[in-house]
Amino acid sequence: MNTTLQINDFIKNIPKAELHIHIEGSLEPEMMFGIAKRNNIKIKHKSIEDIKNTYNFTCLQDFLNIYYSGCDVLMVAQDFYDLTLAYLKKARSQNITHCEIFFDPQTHTGRGIKFSTVTEGILKALRNGQKKLGISSRLIMCFLRNLDEESAMKTLKSALNYKKEIIAIGLDSLEIGNPPRKFKRVFEKAREAGFLTVAHAGEEGPADYVKEALDLLKVSRIDHGNNSLDDERLINELAKKQIPLTICPLSNLRLKIVYDLKNHPLKIMMKKGLLVSINSDDPAYFGGYLNENFLAIIQALNLTIDDITRLAKNSFQSSFLDADEKNKMIAKVNEYVKKFKPKISNQ
Repeated sequence: MNTTLQINDFIKNIPKAELHIHIEGSLEPEMMFGIAKRNNIKIKHKSIEDIKNTYNFTCLQDFLNIYYSGCDVLMVAQDFYDLTLAYLKKARSQNITHCEIFFDPQTHTGRGIKFSTVTEGILKALRNGQKKLGISSRLIMCFLRNLDEESAMKTLKSALNYKKEIIAIGLDSLEIGNPPRKFKRVFEKAREAGFLTVAHAGEEGPADYVKEALDLLKVSRIDHGNNSLDDERLINELAKKQIPLTICPLSNLRLKIVYDLKNHPLKIMMKKGLLVSINSDDPAYFGGYLNENFLAIIQALNLTIDDITRLAKNSFQSSFLDADEKNKMIAKVNEYVKKFKPKISNQ
């Protein structure tokens, strides 16, 4: 058998978690058209191909403009349910056994959609995903960093009604000019209320933003974190404390964080002992779900079976599962590798 085909099969079937997926970013053009028709919303695009032709980004803001436009079709709880369940079915097909999903309520409440409409539609799908697909999940609510902290405070207040369902608070959207320190007080309130905290940092922003997220927002995990490599002291801290970084290769490529995946810092991060995992970010817009991200980065960096195994284990270790659940998931990875590895060598 061709070695490449063997590696593809290995990636497809190895158990893995996804920790950096924006549910609104999984809105495929076909579903966008379908929901728009159902809700009697006129969209400016004439065809699915027309929509896809707009997915040519030069920076994060280019993407966000298209992303927010797509969100306009989401109006009722059924829309958010359908969107989430579609992602979970895709995740199941890629042997993702656990996922931690971001959602952006301000994107919708700013359009007059109730917080409860968004949240309950997503939660219903997550419950069905556990019951019918066997995928465990956690929900993370993100603040839009381009908005002010007062808006974030109001959103946090709404989230208090869902403390049992929303495990963590995050920070996303346009990074440049919106440092983590802008949200120090609302993250303090979130932690006091019992939420865990994460933040996007060091994607387009500097290593200092990663430091602020750690020192001021007290995050448990950094989303992206590519530019951490610019600060050796920071890298040493991340490695020593094993603070997870959720890496999104195809997103980095499409948003011009890197211009060629052969220059992606993942392999350097692994050599420095960082706890990194592979994720898809906004897969409908960036050309691939989790397995496609694995395949692309493995081919670009010539990663080995051992590297893939480490990344799969890292995904569970970096998750918000409890220790017993993590150990069970990692044991399943070990069991899979033990059965599969004798059949393949990519050295």
